Amino acid sequence: PLQRGYKRRLDTASKVLVLMASSSTSDLQIRRLSRDDYANGLFDLLGQLTVAPKVSPEEFARRFNEIDGNPDYFVAVVSEATGMLVGTATLLVERKMLRGCGLVGHIEDVVVDERVRGRGVGRDLMQVLLREARERGCYKVILDCADNNVPFYEKCGFQRKEVQMAHYMSNGS
Repeated sequence: PLQRGYKRRLDTASKVLVLMASSSTSDLQIRRLSRDDYANGLFDLLGQLTVAPKVSPEEFARRFNEIDGNPDYFVAVVSEATGMLVGTATLLVERKMLRGCGLVGHIEDVVVDERVRGRGVGRDLMQVLLREARERGCYKVILDCADNNVPFYEKCGFQRKEVQMAHYMSNGS
């Protein structure tokens, strides 16, 4: 199992953050979502966050191609040496008219497998997304979270700001 002080190594060319534990079989990588991740437990992991029914391989491939071809999307995943996913989060870049046509990063769909929570994986995942946002020129990064997750995000450098609102669409309305 991972220990809190595991070593981190960033491969700057591939933007893969390798989290090295004391045993090579428990190493983790933070990397960009790949086409292969459909079979690596992505929907089981997302199901720990919210309702995430598994879609067909064809639906996944279509959505993956849309995301992969869009420079305003960055989906990071944390994978074990076996390839199985234990974490994921998404950075969306909003192109504003405000602030001199500035860019705002939105972090969405953050989840770490319950088996590895509390070991720094979520913090490292957030650092990768914040680095991506900085490199893309975002002037700020925002996210929505449940009240019980506020302390975690505060530890990652976020501060409580304003109120979240939502309007859910039902069946195309």
